Amino acid sequence: MKKTDYILSLIEEGEHEHQDFKYQISDARKIARSISAFANNSGGRLLIGVKDNGNIAGVKSEEEIYMIETAATMYCRPEQTVQFTIYHVGGKTVLKVDIPEAEEKPVKAQDDNGKWCTYYRVNDENHLASATHVKVLKNESSNNEGASMLFTDKEKTLLQYLREHGGITMGGITRLVLCSRAVADEMVVNMCSMGIAAINYHEGNCLITLK
Repeated sequence: MKKTDYILSLIEEGEHEHQDFKYQISDARKIARSISAFANNSGGRLLIGVKDNGNIAGVKSEEEIYMIETAATMYCRPEQTVQFTIYHVGGKTVLKVDIPEAEEKPVKAQDDNGKWCTYYRVNDENHLASATHVKVLKNESSNNEGASMLFTDKEKTLLQYLREHGGITMGGITRLVLCSRAVADEMVVNMCSMGIAAINYHEGNCLITLK
């Protein structure tokens, strides 16, 4: 496939969980949130010089590369490594930025108030990760040998609920099994580590679901 055909085929996919369009980069801190979101998921790519509707506007690649490198190294914790590829389409430049999944999670970026926060890519949007999700991400990085747990009545009750209803919030878990938030967090982190449960976001809510 020709390079032009390849980049056009990516644009035709539209924005999704692993791809985001950016007309231009004007704020390194904001683009760091996108890097954080992709890195905390399973990676993704930015297409710079492409409008939200897929029209190619083009960019000056040197300026964009500098801004993105600044975002990845200065405004992401830990620093991230990204890869750049330049494409020329109809006399305009499109910059593809590949962001791999982070080996060390969570990857944090600053919000508008300068606070370091964890972001996660969901569909075509970057979401602020919940406190429980941050713990799950930390556990993914620190626990390479999986997890084991004793299934008490609380875990059995939660699993049965998830089978019947599909998902539940963290607050819902505390009420369902009559436990503290700390206990609920531990349950969810362990179940996610075992590949039984997963963190999902729906209509602004963080939901625990079966995997």
